[in-house]
Amino acid sequence: MDKQIVLDELKKAMLSCKADVIMAAVKSAVDAGMPSGEIIDGLAAGMTEVGDQFERGKLFLPHVMMAANGMQKAVETLDMGEAGATIKKVIINGTVEGDVHDIGKSIVSTMLQSSGFEVHDLGRDVPIAKFIEAVKEYNADMVGLSALMTTTLNGQRDVIELLKANGLRDKVKVMVGGAPATTAWAEKIGADCYAENATEAVEKAKALLL
Repeated sequence: MDKQIVLDELKKAMLSCKADVIMAAVKSAVDAGMPSGEIIDGLAAGMTEVGDQFERGKLFLPHVMMAANGMQKAVETLDMGEAGATIKKVIINGTVEGDVHDIGKSIVSTMLQSSGFEVHDLGRDVPIAKFIEAVKEYNADMVGLSALMTTTLNGQRDVIELLKANGLRDKVKVMVGGAPATTAWAEKIGADCYAENATEAVEKAKALLL
């Protein structure tokens, strides 16, 4: 098995945005003896590229959603034993209030789910109080906060402050992301980490929670 060729085929399948093509590529990878974790890495690379092409206007929202759904279906067919399906850590993910961008956040949710986390995606334009309610309802281990506009960035800080006010901050890790966010911003508002993209989000979630 030429690992790079298989990974390239997985990435190409993701870029087709067609579930049947993605499923076929995953089956071929499994038949070639590739471990589930590496297959997910290949799919994730493709999903990241789908997101990049969406941002550049080369793909459109329906394509992205088709790719994400295809990836999710394909991952469900894998033997996830060695890929971390028993992680049992809960992550709340959402785009903060006033911000209607959610494609990057949706990719992050898909990849976190595919990596074995239990993810509850609250969507976009999420009221601050809803994050707190979700943390309590699902006994969450982490909250992911996305903001794509400078004007909504403070919503990330507001959620952290409300977690503190509810006595939950010490129990929950906070990850921030989005175009205007930075590592310096994460440190300033007291977040646990900043993730630049979906792949990094998975790596940092694992580092903080496992």
